[in-house]
Amino acid sequence: MSASTQTTLFAKQALLPDGWARNVVVEFSADGRITRVESNAEPAGRAIAVLLPSPSNLHSHAFQRAMAGMSERRGPEPRDTFWTWRQIMFCFLDVFRPEDVEAIAAFVQMEMLEAGYSAVAEFHYLHHQPGGVPYASLGELSARIVAAAQTTGIGLTLLPVFYQYGGLDGRPLTQGQVRFGSDFDRFAKLHQEAGKALQALPEDAVLGVAPHSLRAVSAEDLSQVVDYVGNGPIHMHLAEQVAEVDEVLASLNQRPVEWLLDNQDVNERWCLIHCTQMTPRETVGLAQTGAVVGLCPITESSLGDGIFDGVRYLDNGGRFGIGSDSNIRISLSEELRTLEYSQRLRDKCRASVATEIKSTGRVLFDAVVAGGAQATGRKSGAISEGQFADLVALDGNAIDLEGRVGDDVLDAFVFTGDDCMVVDVWSAGRHVVTGGRHVRGAEIRNRYRVTMKALRERL
Repeated sequence: MSASTQTTLFAKQALLPDGWARNVVVEFSADGRITRVESNAEPAGRAIAVLLPSPSNLHSHAFQRAMAGMSERRGPEPRDTFWTWRQIMFCFLDVFRPEDVEAIAAFVQMEMLEAGYSAVAEFHYLHHQPGGVPYASLGELSARIVAAAQTTGIGLTLLPVFYQYGGLDGRPLTQGQVRFGSDFDRFAKLHQEAGKALQALPEDAVLGVAPHSLRAVSAEDLSQVVDYVGNGPIHMHLAEQVAEVDEVLASLNQRPVEWLLDNQDVNERWCLIHCTQMTPRETVGLAQTGAVVGLCPITESSLGDGIFDGVRYLDNGGRFGIGSDSNIRISLSEELRTLEYSQRLRDKCRASVATEIKSTGRVLFDAVVAGGAQATGRKSGAISEGQFADLVALDGNAIDLEGRVGDDVLDAFVFTGDDCMVVDVWSAGRHVVTGGRHVRGAEIRNRYRVTMKALRERL
């Protein structure tokens, strides 16, 4: 899937780096890069009501989409938690085959594109066969994620996950978990194979690395992985659950965020996922590093992770983006709405992140576009010359957008509307969604149906 030779769009209103503009011509070439942006221009090319830079989804575990709706019953434990959900996930892992992983990933990526995302950072930790035996090619399942991206046209930042053991005491990996595990030498080979697989995609594809968490990677090997990846993005789960904080504190004598800031050069290359268990001091300290926090409000709500200290974090210059994590529900607008409503419920306020200049929807949208581009290592995040044409068009005829201009458009999208407002999406110039539907949607949906039927029969 590739961009056409030259594409011209004409937007009645568009969100540019310096704010909203009217009658905007945007042109991009076959390599997917924007070559011209002109405001107050004469009509030319494809007519668009509202044109926005499209965010990247900065955190996904694609295979977990197949579990959606299958973990809502109480188990034998007196209280269902993240940890009981995790055991269900480990059991579910035993049924996945490579072709299943590809079909599920393609379906997830299609849903992301139809929701308005143009790219995804796949936090990819399903590496081996059931029982933990490596495939003949260590990068077999990484190649399946790449194949899905070839089908969907999504921009891919592939993050092979380094996962050593089951906890800070070095305990071995358990059922299901063994499909994730590697020592450093095996992981280095796996990472190389993932990089080779990624060469099948266009030039906007990016290779990074994901040391899973402080619970799953030794301090020594965390430093090795960070050095190994060079200049690529580094993603890691951090401070998601109270039990995780307690385990790190007991073993390392510091809380997770505190330890990481003291022991690693956390900077713009880092994306720390969740961070829902931070003290005010940690929140300020992390905000000042230039790293991105990867928030997944729908999944964090589903798993009972807690509420991110967003207002304090933003007040101190913090950067964040949005991910769909478990993919239980893929919706850009709902992620942003859930994030803002969590702040209001905690602080008993309204419009928690709005400023005197920008509305709530605008602040949230600007943040996730910039944060997503930074975290994925992607040259996007703005409608400007030289950037990849990662673009999303909204339906000006949608009831809740009719007559809206400027920031009111984003407020309606986030708080009143839904992803049905998305009509077109371009990823590095590839026109992957038109009329609200993915261009290969029927094929992808049919394959997913067949895959899910087969999975249910194996469970």
